[in-house]
Amino acid sequence: MSTIALPHQERGASFWRLVELVGCYVLGLLWIMPLLYAVWMAIHPPEYEVRFDLFAPLTLDNFIAAWSAAPFARYFFNTFVLISVILVAQFVICTLAAYAFARYEFKGKTVIFMLILLQLMVMPEVLLVENYRTMVRLGLVDTVLAMGLPYMASAFGIFLLRQAFLTVPKELDDAARVEGAGSVGVLLRVYVPLARPVYVAYGLVSVSYHWNNLLWPLVITNSVSTRPLTVGLQVFASPDQGVQWSIISAAALMTSAPLLIAFLLFQRQFVQSFMRAGIK
Repeated sequence: MSTIALPHQERGASFWRLVELVGCYVLGLLWIMPLLYAVWMAIHPPEYEVRFDLFAPLTLDNFIAAWSAAPFARYFFNTFVLISVILVAQFVICTLAAYAFARYEFKGKTVIFMLILLQLMVMPEVLLVENYRTMVRLGLVDTVLAMGLPYMASAFGIFLLRQAFLTVPKELDDAARVEGAGSVGVLLRVYVPLARPVYVAYGLVSVSYHWNNLLWPLVITNSVSTRPLTVGLQVFASPDQGVQWSIISAAALMTSAPLLIAFLLFQRQFVQSFMRAGIK
């Protein structure tokens, strides 16, 4: 039987696809190695932190010690309340703003939208002192509301939802208005359902950022009753107790597990939403 030789261009394309695939596997391995090492230290006794033994005994003592060393139940509660308040406020504010920029014409629209986009270039740390002074004047220092108030409006969320709303055909607006829906009805019945994957993706980004945010909660909180998980983890770095990496790994896994599970459940919507919004 005679073999058919592949054209030179096809062989070159196959080679680069193979290189790309190998590169993805290498990067994935580099990303997952620290996580696997943290899991190894968390489920084994401290003497196996730097010594690999396939038959090392498994234990949950590190998780029990980590949970007992700090009021994790309170930290989890504060974090969930903080994330929920920020996410609900961002969804409402960003949805209304994005709908206005996508479907209404008003004076200064372009300038205002450009000013909003400029906020993406401002690091939150730049506003740290001024935000703290504002919270002091409002009497909100050491409260969950103070941690979330500076983040309840998001320039990125407005931009992302505006991009999604622009893809909705205007004929759907007309059809909804013929049925008697007003502006709010059109928004809730047409735009919000069609942008559901975008809401999921933005929600994951927002939750991930505020779940891992450390500097602002560390500055604005003073008591255990208001601290989130990121600030609570600082107790394991105390010089008095020393650094116990097995317990720190267990605590870190407990705090990061909800985010990992959320991303695994919604990873398809996360990728598709950015593709639909035209963001690369």
